[in-house]
Amino acid sequence: MTTLSTRARSSAALVLAGVLWGTGGLAGSLLGQLAGLHPLAVAAYRLLVGGGVATLFVLLKGGTFPRTAEAAKRLLAVGALFALFQASYFAAVALSSVSIATMTTIGAAPVVVTLASVRRPHRWTVVSLAGTLAGLVLLRWSPDEPAHLLGGLGFALLAAAGFATLTLLTAKPVDGLDPLATTAFGCLTGGLLLTPVASWTGMALPLHADVLATVCYLGAVPTALAYAAYLRGLATAHPVLGALSAVLEPLTAAVLSAALFGERLGGTAWCGAAVLVVALAVGYWRPEPR
Repeated sequence: MTTLSTRARSSAALVLAGVLWGTGGLAGSLLGQLAGLHPLAVAAYRLLVGGGVATLFVLLKGGTFPRTAEAAKRLLAVGALFALFQASYFAAVALSSVSIATMTTIGAAPVVVTLASVRRPHRWTVVSLAGTLAGLVLLRWSPDEPAHLLGGLGFALLAAAGFATLTLLTAKPVDGLDPLATTAFGCLTGGLLLTPVASWTGMALPLHADVLATVCYLGAVPTALAYAAYLRGLATAHPVLGALSAVLEPLTAAVLSAALFGERLGGTAWCGAAVLVVALAVGYWRPEPR
């Protein structure tokens, strides 16, 4: 019963993270439109605000800044991976398209994690992974997309490698660093590393109520809360399952776009959504042993 309860809690945390990430894409796009910001500036604000919110919560709970050399090394690595993932992903978007960048990044990440962490994957892991890739292709498929743009694909694969490395690294705990503290100080570090690059594109933020509300939501919910939930789930779940949970991001974004903005999803996309749900259910039903 204890094992089942632990598995249920970790699964719920990973599902929550994936769903909240799906709202982040819409919030980031809205922030860019409202404030006229480059995607790199949006990514920098996301990490800085998210890290600031999480750090404030850590300090209010009585926590302190990490003081050990091992914790400092972990946070520097996590921050660098946050910055690499965000910068590479938005570079992929700029060189190809949102659909290609998202499908390649989210689809390749669990493959990288599986190859790096599992010598001989469980057959149900292979089924879930194959279903995930097929579902993403169906969900994001568009025959009009310029799929020949190798530069965008290259940056998307780099983003996938960064996310996979982040997943594998944070799955191994460090004394004095819980998931919330790792999220807080890791996001802050990543934001600070990304800011010099983003500042070249302009980071002036209009002090309007809608802009401030959007940037606060982007930092607090799909960043601070989502990554804290993700790292909490990884504490007891296999990294492969964590990487697979990320497919809830494009799935949630597609459904919300259809529901809130009237974007029509074709039959192929809805089939892809169904395949994704089934593939993820298989992953949770028969998870890879940790």
